[in-house]
Amino acid sequence: MNDNIDKFRELLAENKEWPMLYYFKFIVYNNQEKLNQVKELFTDPSAITYKTSRDIKFISLSCKQLMPDPESIIAIYEKASLVDGLIAL
Repeated sequence: MNDNIDKFRELLAENKEWPMLYYFKFIVYNNQEKLNQVKELFTDPSAITYKTSRDIKFISLSCKQLMPDPESIIAIYEKASLVDGLIAL
């Protein structure tokens, strides 16, 4: 996993224009506790958009957020990895 993080960090560092508007997208089970855990990742939960799957078993959450540097993006993904069953896209 650390190799993937290091590669991701390098890709983000290639962008010379910081702060940057970054688009996050996650999929979680349609469960209020999991939704709340993902909402807590963002400073402005009102910017999150939601879309349920056809069978309403899953919800995708998308959020555009102004990020100051690559490390702040990685920090959100690291916190998101603690949400059981979350898929980061």
